[in-house]
Amino acid sequence: MMTGSVRRDEYPSPEQRMPEWDGDHLHDRASDPADSDGEVLGVDPAELGDADLIRELHSLHRTRLDTLRHAADAALATHLRRTAELETEYLARYPGRELDPSRLRES
Repeated sequence: MMTGSVRRDEYPSPEQRMPEWDGDHLHDRASDPADSDGEVLGVDPAELGDADLIRELHSLHRTRLDTLRHAADAALATHLRRTAELETEYLARYPGRELDPSRLRES
C-alpha cells in the first residue's frame, strides 16, 4: 500500500534544490557533453559495450545511498543525470528484459 508524501516544503526534492538539475534527465550528449565547469561527465552510454554498461550501472547503484545522503548538491545532480542516461540506454537495448516472477505483484 502506498502512502502519501511526507515531504514538507522546507524539505524540497533534489530537483528543486539543485539549479543544475533542469528536469531534463537526458541531455543531448553531442550538444552538452560537459558540466558547467567544462568537465566531461562520462562516456556516452550508447558508445559503451554491454559489459561496460552493466559495470557502470553496478557502480552507480553501489554508491547511490552514500551519494544521496552525503554528496554535495552538484555531485548528486551529476549522479542523478548519469543514472538516468545509463538506465535509459539499458532499457533501449533490452526492452524485453527478463522479468523475475518473484518480483511481480499479483493482481
